[in-house]
Amino acid sequence: MEFISETLLSKYLNADFLARIIHILLIVLVGLFIVRIIDIVVRRAFIRNASEQVRSVFHKGINYVGWSLIALAVLSELGLRLSALLGAAGVVGIAVGIASQKSLGNIISGFFLVSDKTFEVGDVVKIGTTSGLVHSLDLLSVKLRTFDNTLIRIPNDEIISKEITNITRFPIRRMDFKINVPFQSDYEKVKEGLLGVARKNPLCLDEPEPLFLLSNFGPSGLEVLLGVWFEKSNFIQVKNSVIKEIRDALNAIGVELSYPHVVLSNLPQSLGDIQ
Repeated sequence: MEFISETLLSKYLNADFLARIIHILLIVLVGLFIVRIIDIVVRRAFIRNASEQVRSVFHKGINYVGWSLIALAVLSELGLRLSALLGAAGVVGIAVGIASQKSLGNIISGFFLVSDKTFEVGDVVKIGTTSGLVHSLDLLSVKLRTFDNTLIRIPNDEIISKEITNITRFPIRRMDFKINVPFQSDYEKVKEGLLGVARKNPLCLDEPEPLFLLSNFGPSGLEVLLGVWFEKSNFIQVKNSVIKEIRDALNAIGVELSYPHVVLSNLPQSLGDIQ
């Protein structure tokens, strides 16, 4: 037992081995210090006024690249050549390479999303057919918290090719209400009644002015549109109150909402009856 212990000590606890250990520790410490300095310089000199998610993405990217280079330097110091390591990996290396293509595409798309500044953490967005609050924006994906409180993860390379609607980008929004009124209605009264709703509602803004528009012909009446401006934080309150007030205003001027209906008449029993 003593012979084995002495053999191990003589093999590993020698000057060359200790020098290599010290060299590896220096590589790690100096590497981490350099990565930290680069991270600080980039954030202070180039992205000082950027949003929180932009700083987060750059911070993660710098650290991932830095740690990877440190790991390669340590492997090289241990005598493992990168070419030999990849050659020994064989099929595993190919599989990892194929899987990495997807991740690399997500990372590149993530940098495009960050630089484009279409949305930020906390915005309410619609990506394709999915709507929700932006919970996080990372190198690989965007996470949305939907209105029924579920979390959805969407890869960045899918987002970059879809239509993105930022619902809360600006401090105010316009909400449009489409109403079908009968053809025989007095449209001047309808206009005054609906614009009165927008002017009297304390949640609706005076500037920009509310919009009234004869929008389209419907199957059983004319479609009119009332557009009201409001602060984005009042979305639900505005929708509930304005719908109720539109109904009350139309009732006050004696206008009923039109609805799809079919008029039936007696049909001839035979072609001879037509003549």
